[in-house]
Amino acid sequence: MNETAGMLICAAGGLAGAVFALPFRKIKGVAYESYWLVYALFGLVVFPITLGFVTVPGFTNVIANTPIATLLACAGFGALWGIGGLTWGLMIRYLGVGLGLAIGCGLCSATGTLIPPIVRGEIGDLVKDTAAIVTLVSVVVSLVGIVFVGMAGKFKESELSEEEKKKAVAEFDFKKGMLVALISGVFSGCINFGLQWGGGIAIENGKEVVLESGLKKLWGMSLLAREAGADELWTGIPVLVVVLLGGFVVQVVYCFSMNAKNKTFGDYAKFVKLPGISAVALSALAGIIWASQFVCQKTGEPAMGSMGYISFAILMGSSVLFSSLLGVILGEWKGTGAKTRKMLALGLFTLAASIAIAVVAKKL
Repeated sequence: MNETAGMLICAAGGLAGAVFALPFRKIKGVAYESYWLVYALFGLVVFPITLGFVTVPGFTNVIANTPIATLLACAGFGALWGIGGLTWGLMIRYLGVGLGLAIGCGLCSATGTLIPPIVRGEIGDLVKDTAAIVTLVSVVVSLVGIVFVGMAGKFKESELSEEEKKKAVAEFDFKKGMLVALISGVFSGCINFGLQWGGGIAIENGKEVVLESGLKKLWGMSLLAREAGADELWTGIPVLVVVLLGGFVVQVVYCFSMNAKNKTFGDYAKFVKLPGISAVALSALAGIIWASQFVCQKTGEPAMGSMGYISFAILMGSSVLFSSLLGVILGEWKGTGAKTRKMLALGLFTLAASIAIAVVAKKL
């Protein structure tokens, strides 16, 4: 076990989550819902399934031998994530890469911590001991950091002229962006519960309980993948495939409904010739980069051993840091005053502190 290597792998996933949307900036002449469907097809279906066949012997048998209840739970949480995933692109569209991902990832991280005990009926566990209380404090600190970053965005809106705001982010709209970010961040956190649930279900005291680790003998996809001969690093891939398929179904329904509403089905005919082929390539690239963040999380967890519990927090936290840095590089905060930049810095520091607190909590 190499905890440092595992954390670095998860941090690399955060980098992927921060830059995945960059290819979208080059797409022209195609509606959002059309290129988003291509992104979803490659990122949520083609890439993870291909990776599954390459890394897990008997990949289809692993899926087939998993209990239906586990598959439905994973796909269900994936569908909830799908709702958040749909609005993730809109969040970036209205707030920009830096502000959008900082707020979205912060909310996602907080939700991913709170949803599991709530769904399992273990709300009391949030305050059962010192470690649990410190973990809850980290979530509160994360929300405070989100408020600070949101205030920086509000200051930005009041300081810049419409022309300056549009120059940095073409469709900048703080109110719409914050509403979308709230929906996206909360629902997106469900992906972590789906990923943890799929690790396995064991029987304790006569009832099924969800485990956060695949280290015990249990009826989960991670165990089945391990028994099929998959390397420890890749045992989480079947879980990822099922969760993402659940999200893909939701996104297909949305994209087709928007195609019908906006009369943009004709976009798909454009994809067979230039520059449509370029739009397909860019969308596919964005999808593969996006999916890579969770591949990093599921491959980093085994290397972290008992520290695997905090993989999601590291992933989201590094996404915030990298996306904020990217936002600065892209000039999204150019022209803002000292007050705005100080508030942004305070928000980022607070979010980073929340991750540090979560790490400490797991050691108590």
